[in-house]
Amino acid sequence: MTDGSGSLARRAAALRLEFDQSFAAPIRAETSAQEDFLAIRIGAEACALRLGEITGLYADKKITTVPGGSAALLGIAGFRGTVLPVYSLNVLLGRPAGTAPRWLVVAAGAPLALGFEAFQGHLRVGREAVLPQKSAERRFYARDYVRAHSLVRPVIDLPSVLAAIDIRRPEATPEEER
Repeated sequence: MTDGSGSLARRAAALRLEFDQSFAAPIRAETSAQEDFLAIRIGAEACALRLGEITGLYADKKITTVPGGSAALLGIAGFRGTVLPVYSLNVLLGRPAGTAPRWLVVAAGAPLALGFEAFQGHLRVGREAVLPQKSAERRFYARDYVRAHSLVRPVIDLPSVLAAIDIRRPEATPEEER
């Protein structure tokens, strides 16, 4: 009986020592730089969003319609005490409106949210998996592709999409400027 408890004590001491030494060891750095994306679906197309270009992902938010505005404007929704306009990524990318989006992301570069149909997951890939678009196939909203899980997705360039919203904003009428 004492032999078993002695080996247990030695094992516990070895585990304590290994645990303590793990704090003294230098932090292991990643060998390759990585980038994070949200894998989404817009209509039937699998796409990606850079995680650094958004500040939040939300599901099933109530969107209140507002009169007027562009075809891309779905309405307004509340996000942590702030009311933001919600735009359809389908319409902004030149596709049919489709169904009401279940998922919304809040853009980091502007006070607005963008809606899309499906969130498919988080992607963390090495920089070598991010491929630039060739000029012959360039789309205004995508500058790169990301390869992950044997699927290549266009990466939606949110600054381009936000610029398109600014361009589509109707000019102020003289009465509104007063």
